[in-house]
Amino acid sequence: MKCLLTLAASALALSTTSAMAQDIVITNATVVTGDGSEPVKGGTIVVRSGQIVAAGADVTAPADIRTVDAGGAWVTPGIFASVTTLGIWDVGAVSESNDSRAGGSPFSAALDVELAVNPNNQHVMIHRAAGITRAATATMPSGSIFAGQGAIIDLDADGNPITKARAFQMVDLGQGGAARAGGSRASTYTLFRAALREAQALAGKTGTPQTTEITKDDEVMLSRFDAEALKPVVAGNQKLYVSVERAQDIRAAIALGKEFPKLDMVLVGASEGWMVASEIAAAGLPVLADPLDALPYGFDQLGSTQSNIGRMKAAGVQVGINAAGMENPRRLAQQAGNLVGLAKLPGATGLSWGEAFASISSIPAEIAGMGGKAGVLKSGAVGDVVIWDGDPLEVTSVPTKVYIGGVEQPLGNHQTRLRERYRDLDESTLPKAYDW
Repeated sequence: MKCLLTLAASALALSTTSAMAQDIVITNATVVTGDGSEPVKGGTIVVRSGQIVAAGADVTAPADIRTVDAGGAWVTPGIFASVTTLGIWDVGAVSESNDSRAGGSPFSAALDVELAVNPNNQHVMIHRAAGITRAATATMPSGSIFAGQGAIIDLDADGNPITKARAFQMVDLGQGGAARAGGSRASTYTLFRAALREAQALAGKTGTPQTTEITKDDEVMLSRFDAEALKPVVAGNQKLYVSVERAQDIRAAIALGKEFPKLDMVLVGASEGWMVASEIAAAGLPVLADPLDALPYGFDQLGSTQSNIGRMKAAGVQVGINAAGMENPRRLAQQAGNLVGLAKLPGATGLSWGEAFASISSIPAEIAGMGGKAGVLKSGAVGDVVIWDGDPLEVTSVPTKVYIGGVEQPLGNHQTRLRERYRDLDESTLPKAYDW
């Protein structure tokens, strides 16, 4: 009981102090601005009132702000993770702790992840310790082709994770969507068109939808609530994240964009994107691509290649790394580093170091609608700053300090506490239950 009271007091103290943004200057740093440029040695970062004031090699440190000497360490903007389920599940196999899917819900597009996000979730703490400061999080498609409305969250410890609610809508127009729409992509696209047209028909209409209009059969028709939720999508006021993998599905998404020209679409996955890269670039669609797809795990990924991201980038496509395309989003930096290594292999196409880091920082932030405000160390951006003990794209490197909105964050979590408990064989401090 005493231990629990101590932890509660610590949490209360943390929530009190975390509400106050810090003014800080970090000097003698290897500065990564996150905009695609290469790292700069001997740089300085200035943060005032939770925002970046300046960053670079020719920045003068103000005399009235506390200074931290980085000792040459790498200093980067916080990693921006898209697309994730961070904060909405604890144990994947335990349904009571998992809010990432709502297959039994009568709703689809109307689902709003905002109130399901738990800032005290251990996954939030673990990913914060990995240098991830903000994320696009959403429920996954399960009962319908529509997953619902995702949110942009921060991973700080102040208990208020929502940066922007209802930031995007998600729809699956690939293999998974076909299965949910009746077993064929023909049904998927018909359902999608019907949904958007129903939303268009509701434009300008007000009033609370009647509960008698709700149906659980989302494969046949949308409820009024779901159609209402799609109104900002068809008006171009809410981003539409479209999950597609194979080249022909990407072409179909591009065609749908022409049919509904106000759609603000983002392609997610795009394992065969390299095959239609010029078409994606011509359509001006950004992509959140799975990292290093080597072998297909579905029939819509038969043309996958590790050079997918590099080839799309070379064709002029804006490409960020899709965190949902890996087992754990905290490996984003490692996956970006793999793309740097790939560029050195004969016949392969990867990214430069600066481009690779931008693919997990400024690019996903810009795609999410936070261009210039997150994922970069530039004037006016949020003060999300990470100090690393080595090259952040090397697998052995970890953050030593993480600031979110100018506030230094705790890096502890359940995993680190277990590590410290069993670091040596001294059992004198273990709980009574560990006595033999």
